[in-house]
Amino acid sequence: MVDAVRERQRDLDRLLTFVDAIVAIAITLLVLPLVELAPELEDGGRVADLLRDHSDQLWAFALSFYVIARIWISQHHAVAPLLAGSARLTGLLLVWTFTIVVLPFPTSLVAAAGGQALVKVLYVGTMALSILVVSALRAEVLWHPELRDGSPYEGPLSGAVTAGLLLLALLVMLVVPATSYFPILVLLLEVPVQRAVEALRGRRPA
Repeated sequence: MVDAVRERQRDLDRLLTFVDAIVAIAITLLVLPLVELAPELEDGGRVADLLRDHSDQLWAFALSFYVIARIWISQHHAVAPLLAGSARLTGLLLVWTFTIVVLPFPTSLVAAAGGQALVKVLYVGTMALSILVVSALRAEVLWHPELRDGSPYEGPLSGAVTAGLLLLALLVMLVVPATSYFPILVLLLEVPVQRAVEALRGRRPA
């Protein structure tokens, strides 16, 4: 029995290490297109001009780095209390890593054709899907307390709020194209909106 428990823990550790490695590679891929900009200075170009000409690409990189980091932190907190995994958790984590691997592709599209509606849908939709998968992961861990260490555990509400804000931002971006990608900054309201939702839930009659 003890050997079986240790083997399950070892399998979980290997899975989480694999997932973290994928995230690290995905973040690295985000910066590679920026590295390729340096040769443009070989003909005596100015760095200031280079940064201005590629401001959309730089903005997309910074935003994507921030979002991936935030999503990874959420995923990390979701799996931190786990003592063992399950087939469903493994499936959810693999789906989540797929969304992270895919994200550099729409990020590159933002710099090339960011004004197109489909690019916005792919970009924001991928991020929202990734966050929703983390919410599903949290729900699975919450519903199976035998898999975790018994410490207090936050449910899927925060992820649902974040995904909802992203989808709201996407709607604004599609309806008012002039707003570009700035509506994504609505994520800064994540904490107060989550508190408001929790307050509303607390006022509901039992």
